[in-house]
Amino acid sequence: MNELLLLSIMGIAFTMTVALFPVVIPFLRRLKFGQEIREEGPSSHQKKSGTPTMGGVMVLFSVTLTMLVFLPFFYSNGIGMETTLLLIVLLGYGLIGFLDDYIKVAKKRNLGLTSKQKMLMQLVIATVVYIILLAGDFNTAIHIPATSFSIDLGIGYGVLLLLMLVGGSNAVNLTDGLDGLLAGTASIAFGAFAILAWAVSGDVETALFAVAVVGALLGFLVFNAHPAKVFMGDTGSLALGAAIAMIAILLKMELLLIVVGGVFVLETLSVIIQVASYKTTGKRVFRMSPLHHHYELKGWSEWKVVTAFWVAGLLFAVLGVSMEVMVG
Repeated sequence: MNELLLLSIMGIAFTMTVALFPVVIPFLRRLKFGQEIREEGPSSHQKKSGTPTMGGVMVLFSVTLTMLVFLPFFYSNGIGMETTLLLIVLLGYGLIGFLDDYIKVAKKRNLGLTSKQKMLMQLVIATVVYIILLAGDFNTAIHIPATSFSIDLGIGYGVLLLLMLVGGSNAVNLTDGLDGLLAGTASIAFGAFAILAWAVSGDVETALFAVAVVGALLGFLVFNAHPAKVFMGDTGSLALGAAIAMIAILLKMELLLIVVGGVFVLETLSVIIQVASYKTTGKRVFRMSPLHHHYELKGWSEWKVVTAFWVAGLLFAVLGVSMEVMVG
């Protein structure tokens, strides 16, 4: 019965997303909300210019509607603090992404919000979340994966939370560069945390939120798989990155996010290494960063790169789940 609840929530989010996109995609086309492709990106991507973007709006809509409207019919405990915090993070960071996307497509400014504007808004939302957690006497200790040890960070936990929400949102944003890449890797990561929330932590609300995201992402993938009919946009990627970080925080599996989100970590590291190398030596380590572009320029087809990253994401997820189950 409990497993049926998970499947029902995931199925509702999936069905809603699949049903809405055939209506939304033509609407985005009429609004001329097409993606502007960066000139410095791979030349093969120029043919994608004009593909509708901001598809993340519907992913967020499906998750939010599933949790606020349909969940109470299936889950007698209703909506608690976990769901409230997760929706604050999802919609808060989604709003930042929406503003960024809107400036890009409506104002024809390819860079969208400035990095300072985006960072400031991300920090404000993260600070609000931290204040809410403190008011609820939140545990500030962090658990060391695959061990029974914990370290209490005290007030330093606030810094960790800020780094996780801001870093998570930007890391997932960097991964959104190929058809189906983010939808696939993110659905795997959210699925892993759904298992951990349900089977290890017994956190039903967080598990239900995670499977709602998985359902919405799989529905989005129907239209985002190569060749993509719609792109996620920053609306979705920033929101998803912050949401998965918030799940790790609520489950007290902060450090495990590095493992489960291994693909996002590697993508981010590739950018950091590339920039650092070029500024210090004038040489590039990768043909292009983030990492998925490096393999594209090595001659891999887009679908091959995406598939390889999905497999890597699955391996990271299995490793992360195994580490917690082993200790439990």
